[in-house]
This record gives sequence, structure tokens and C-alpha cells, in this order.
Amino acid sequence: MNHCSLLPFMLGIPLLWPCLTAIENSTTEEVKHSAGPHLRVKRGWMWNQFFVPEEMNKTRHHIGQLRSDLDNGNNSFQYKLLGAGAGTIFVIDERTGDLYAERKLDREERSLYTLRAQVIDTTTGKAVEPESEFVIRVSDINDNEPKFLDEPYEAIVPEMSPEGTLVIQVTASDADDPSSGNNARLLYSLLQGQPYFSIEPTTGVIRISSKMDRELQDEYWVIIQAKDMIGLPGALSGTTSVLIKLSDVNDNKPIFKDSLYRLTVSESAPIGTSIGKIMAYDNDIGENAEMDYSIEDDSETFDVITNNETQEGIIILKKKVDFEHQNYYRVRAKVKNRHVAEHLREYHTEPYTTLIKVQVEDDDEPPVFLFSYYIFEILEGSPLGSSVGTVSATDPDQRQSPIGYSITRSKVFSIDNNGTITTTNNLDREISAWYNLTVTAVEKANAEQMSSVPVYVQVLNINDHAPELSEYYEPYVCENAGSGQVIQTISAVDRDESIEDHHFRFNLSVEEKNSSFTIIDNEDNTAVILTNRNGFSLQEEPVFYVSILIADNGIPSLTSTNTLTIHVCDCDSSGGTQTCSDRDPMLSMGFRTEVVVAVLICIMVIFGFIFLILGLKQRRKQTLFPEKSEDLRENIFRYDDEGGGEEDTEAFDVAELRGRAVRRERKARRSGGAEARSLRGRSWQVGPDSAVFRRFILEKLEEADTDPCAPPFDSLQTYAFEGTGSLAGSLSSLESAASDQEENYDFLNELGPRFKRLACMFGSAVQSNN
Repeated sequence: MNHCSLLPFMLGIPLLWPCLTAIENSTTEEVKHSAGPHLRVKRGWMWNQFFVPEEMNKTRHHIGQLRSDLDNGNNSFQYKLLGAGAGTIFVIDERTGDLYAERKLDREERSLYTLRAQVIDTTTGKAVEPESEFVIRVSDINDNEPKFLDEPYEAIVPEMSPEGTLVIQVTASDADDPSSGNNARLLYSLLQGQPYFSIEPTTGVIRISSKMDRELQDEYWVIIQAKDMIGLPGALSGTTSVLIKLSDVNDNKPIFKDSLYRLTVSESAPIGTSIGKIMAYDNDIGENAEMDYSIEDDSETFDVITNNETQEGIIILKKKVDFEHQNYYRVRAKVKNRHVAEHLREYHTEPYTTLIKVQVEDDDEPPVFLFSYYIFEILEGSPLGSSVGTVSATDPDQRQSPIGYSITRSKVFSIDNNGTITTTNNLDREISAWYNLTVTAVEKANAEQMSSVPVYVQVLNINDHAPELSEYYEPYVCENAGSGQVIQTISAVDRDESIEDHHFRFNLSVEEKNSSFTIIDNEDNTAVILTNRNGFSLQEEPVFYVSILIADNGIPSLTSTNTLTIHVCDCDSSGGTQTCSDRDPMLSMGFRTEVVVAVLICIMVIFGFIFLILGLKQRRKQTLFPEKSEDLRENIFRYDDEGGGEEDTEAFDVAELRGRAVRRERKARRSGGAEARSLRGRSWQVGPDSAVFRRFILEKLEEADTDPCAPPFDSLQTYAFEGTGSLAGSLSSLESAASDQEENYDFLNELGPRFKRLACMFGSAVQSNN
């Protein structure tokens, strides 16, 4: 069987492949069988393959021919094609054995087909030869362009990166056969992106070819082309776009928007007050744009803090300003980035600065004292109106307003308009040695502007108090006492204040020089009293009065005479007293005084409890019987309009009248209810006034006795009774609703012309009812 194939056009040059014929192997193998004398020859097929170019434009493309060596051309053989694609993709001419492709073949879909061929003798219907396999290979042509599979491409690279910095690598693929010539060999080139980027032709690696500044342009679009056939003519190409973004680096230092800022501050502004803002801008972003402000030369008056959210510098008052002292300031502020990498220090050598001019505004300030406090001294006992000292305050403003002074709550000192403090009362150091005053200064032009200063006045001591015995002594002497016996040790005190320590001198008065007692000064502010004779008589001289002179060391020295009472006592052998003249009564008297004081205090406490209990009881009575506080007098309600009679309920408050009528009727709890209502309904009675009074009092007494709310003890009831009244009777309609059927109004005709109208109304009503 012969096989022929045609090589496809490659590289645009038509080449002919010699026709290959599958011939029967010339070498025959003869096999002798022991079973028979015949020889059988087995013919063998030589394998072959056909090449078919892909994407042929013909509808039916001739591939080759299959022909058996036994075919002698008499058209008795039939060729059949078997296998995948037989009859659909590939067909064979049954008579000639020509093999055809029915449609275009695509190597990228399938590059190899394995088929079988068979030759059948049409006369016998049997196969002439066994099936033979052969291969049809689809040869590649450059029909696929390169494609970038990982689109879209995006890369980020820091700005100001040096040349050669790797940005990104792009990769394209070609579906053509890489083993078939240069169909799948790609070459990369840059269509857009010069001169900042470059690409390696074989690897697709994009690199930086020039430094870029993000502040000028922060992103770039780069177009990459990939060509197959290593760029030779006829090659196919594909393109892709790469977005390259520049990340920020801190290559810019902050710059002030203005070179001069003018701010104002009030001289009354407290420390920490914000007086203005300054602003710098930085072309960098994010952390690279964070900045810090500062004041040059460390100003003592102003400071600046950074607002981290707005990146503004806030100027604050570091020290209070005074318009009168300095009304104008010039300070310089600088700004720098907070985060600067070491390799970027070259961009931040000198920070930018700006000038700030601050104008101090004048305010109406309160007066200012020359000192924060004053201390004055004055001798006690100084006459009224003596000068203590002078305080002074001035208006710090330019207008220099006059100042007025006053002392807060003081009855001892006063102050005039010049600030001179004088005394208005006597001063006694022993009563008060110091006075703490508050002097207030007020501007006369503006009373709201005021200030205060503490003034301390010390009252100096003068020796105006003579020394005296430190306590009350009760010495005694025994009847059998001998001369020179110590009976008492005394000491003295002085209420005056001394620069040096007090030193007292003790002596007997001149009258006591020949006394029965003598005194010895111990020179330590104490002295001892001694007997000056032997033996004393309780009966003859029960008490001795000794006058003692005590002098101090003040200037001038003061002396006082103090009387010491010495009692004569009958003593036992051990020296203990048994009986003294008037001494025990005195002791008992002192004891009784203390007892009396204690008893008085107890009595006052007891009376206090009694009054408290009575008060609580009285309040409880008022709570239990609230009706006693009600006004029991008759109340007169006056209406100036004339109503339509009792049927007109809108002319006056009927409920109020009926309510009071009900209350009065509820209290009247007695057997003769109708009689009582008749008495109240008519104010005139028959009989003398005394009988009327007696009946009225008995009625009220019965009401009080039958009242369940009455208190369980005797009480005083007061009533107001107006007497028998006039003959006209009562015009009130309080109980008219209950007594209309019982009353006879004919007497109204006898009362005169004033009651004619009422007589007509009620008389006609009675007649109509009748």
C-alpha cells in the first residue's frame, strides 16, 4: 500500500515532501508447516504517517493516498477508513484510496489523529489484507497571538526610586507549538512609558529608568507589547496596560502659607488662652505630612501646640501680658516634619519659619495695690483716730481713675479716701493681739473694677497690767506654829506681753513690816510666806490679812497689792487641821455654789422638756379637732343681680348655699328637728328676749352634747346671736326647698310696698297650687 503526504506551507515557503509509498516488505518470510506441503507467505505493512497543515482554507483538502500492491486497477477493491474522525473529519475514496480532510483542522484543538485502513475485495466481500494503522499529524502554523493572562496589572513603587529598581514582571503566553520554529517565541517591548520605565525584551521585567516625583505625577500608565516569532515579519502581537503608582516618601519639608501672622490678645486673658492659629502645608501625605510647630528663642510669653487632626499650630498665652508694660510682641515660629528617615535628611536641612506679631489690647483692669499684703503695728491704748498705716492702690490703665477704699466688716478700724487706716475703738492687746482686715479698692469711674488686699494689724503691748497672784490661795497656820515656819508658796502672773521673760518682785506692804508673817522672794517668780512669831490663838485672832506687793519688770514698772487671807486652825500632833476659823464654812459655801449651778441647769432642762411636751399636745389637739378652727359665724353672700327666683340656678352658686344648709342641719341632732328649722327659718320669736336667749343656749348645749366629734373634756363654746330680729323675717332661701309646702306667705302683704313684688310672686304661686 502506498502512502503520500504533503508538507504544509511553513514560513511562507512552499516545500514538497516526496511521496511515500507503503510497499509490501520485499523480504518475505516463508514458514513451512509440518502439516502440509504448501508454503504460506505473510505480508507485512510498513507504518507511515501523514502531515496536514492546520487552518487550510479549502473545503476538502487532499491529504494523501492509500493503495494496496494487490490493486491492479480493475476496480474490484474497496478502501475503508476506520477510527476516530473517520467519515466526519477524514474521508477516503473507496475506489482510489485518496484520503481527504473535510474541514479545517486546528492543532491547538487536536494535533494527532490515529486511523485504520482496510481493503476489501468487492467480488468476495472479504478483506484482502489485514487492517493497517496510520497517523495524521496536524502541522502548526502561526495562527495565535500572544495573550497576557494576569491582567489587569498594577504596581506600587516609592517615588524617587533609583534607576534599575524592579517595578513588576508581565508574562504573555502563545498557544502555538513551541517546538515548531519560532511560532511561540515571544519578544517584549514598551509602547508607552518612556523615559521613566524600561522592559527586558525576553523576561518582561519592568524597571525604573528615571527618578519620578509623586508630587508632580503620582501614577503612570505603561503599555507593553508581546510579539511572537521573535519579532520577525509576519509575527502576531498582544498588548497590555500596567498602572504604576508612586508611593509617598518624606522628600518635602513643610512650608508656612503666610510669612507674617498678625494676632491680638487682651491683657486680661488668662494663661493658656488660645490667641490664634498658624498653618503650614506639606506636599507629602499621611505620616510624612505630620509636623510639629515651635517658637524660636524659647519665648517666655507665648507658646505653640500642634493640632494633630488639622496640623495647625495654636498660639497660646504662656504668661500674662500687661498693656501698660508692653503692648507689642514679635515672635518667630518654625515648623518641621515629625517623621524623617535618615536617608531623607538631605531634604530637611533648614526648617521654614514665619513671623508672628502680637498686639496687646488694653482692658479696664481693677486697681492694683503696691503690695500683696500689708502688716501694720499700733500700741494698745492708743487714742481713737490714731493712724495705723496707709495702703495704696493705683489704676493700671492709662486714664488713671481715682480710687476709693473701704474696710470689710470692721468696727475697730476705718479708712479714708487716701488709704489711711485709723482706729475707731479702743485697742487692748490682752483682748485681741492681731486684727485681720480686708481693704477693698474700687475705681470711682467704674465701680465694677475692684480688688482687695489683706491687712494685718498687730497690737503692741504696753505695760498697763500690774502683776497679780496666779491663783486664789487659802493658807492656814496652826495655833502651835513656831517662828519661821513656811505656810504657803505663792507665784504671780502678768497679762502683759514682755520682750524679755517676766520677772516679779515680792514684798510686804509698809503696814505689814511688824506683822506676824514675813515673805521671802525666791527670785524665780515665786515667794514663800513664813510665820514671824511663835504661837497663834484661834479664839483671839482667827484670821490674818497680809498685804503683799508684787512688782513686774516692765517699763515703767507696775506694782499691785494683793491680800492673802490666812486662817488660824487647831491642828493635831501630825499637823492636820481639825478646826479652822470660817474656813470650813467657806469651803462648804464654795461647794454649795457649784451644786446650786448644777441644780439650776437640771431645772432648766426639765422645764424645757415640759414645754416641749405641752407644745406637741397642743399641736395634736389642733390636728384631731380641725373643725374647732372653722369660722362658725354666719356668712353673707351678696349678689347684685336679680335672678328668676329659686328655679334660676345660674344666678348664684346654689351648691354653696345648699352645702351650708346641709352642714347646719347635720349638727342639729335633737328630737325637735322641725321646731329647730322653724326657729332658724324665721328670725323673730314671740316672747321676751331672755326666753329666746335661754332657748338658743339650750339648743347649742344639746348639739354639743350629742356631737360625736366633740373633745372628751370641758371646752368653752362661743356663739354669736343677734336677737329676735325684725318682723320681716329672713329672706334667705337656704331651706326654701324643704319648706315650700309648709310656709304661708300671706304676711308679705302686710309688710308694705317694698315686699309687694314678693307677695305677688309667692301669693300667686300658692293660689295656683291651690
